Amino acid sequence: MGLATPALATAKPLIEVLKDPDCGCCGGWIEIMQREGFELTVQDTTWENLSRYKATNGIPDEMVSCHTGLVDGYFVEGHVPAADIRRLLDERPDAVGLATPGMPYGAPGMGPENERDAYTVFLIRKDGSTEVFSQYEAA
Repeated sequence: MGLATPALATAKPLIEVLKDPDCGCCGGWIEIMQREGFELTVQDTTWENLSRYKATNGIPDEMVSCHTGLVDGYFVEGHVPAADIRRLLDERPDAVGLATPGMPYGAPGMGPENERDAYTVFLIRKDGSTEVFSQYEAA
């Protein structure tokens, strides 16, 4: 008789992604997250609906990027690296989620990491305030 393994131990975290159907860099980020061990569902929507979804769920205008994910109750805005998502899920802060505002070159899905620009991943608090979660130096 084999050892029983809890279902949660082998389950991949699910990221539900909303994106504009014409955005190619979102697809790049999705592929990277899948390679990093996340399960993803993807829904294309209009930019108008996506913008409303972001605003309704506490993502401040200055934190907006091209796609929005939802993972285990947290929002992930833009090209957030997998390591930061894992840290978020491990630490479980009282927050809306993480954001990589804009589309910084070299962030996951935005070009080669070895040529990246410096960028910051922010933690978005429930009161709308933000703080630095992690920083990536230019390559």
